[in-house]
Amino acid sequence: MTELTIPPDADDSRAKALVQEHVDVGDVVQIWEADRTGSDDPEHEGKVTGFEPGYLELDGQTLEGASIRYDKIHSLIRVGSRSEGGVQ
Repeated sequence: MTELTIPPDADDSRAKALVQEHVDVGDVVQIWEADRTGSDDPEHEGKVTGFEPGYLELDGQTLEGASIRYDKIHSLIRVGSRSEGGVQ
């Protein structure tokens, strides 16, 4: 597992670049929209299926589904990668 926290002053393009540096299509991620505590469940979880303009696509869904706008991501954890065969 590796964690990424998006700086609060990052704009959409910077947040997208940070996410793209941290995860690849096929990776399984958990995402929080605010500071997380040890017991908080993620607001979003799924397999990265695309880096769309304005949002991170999860499980092939649009923003109405599991996907999330880059400016809403506070922290992201990669819990599995495509090279590892998914969730650890």
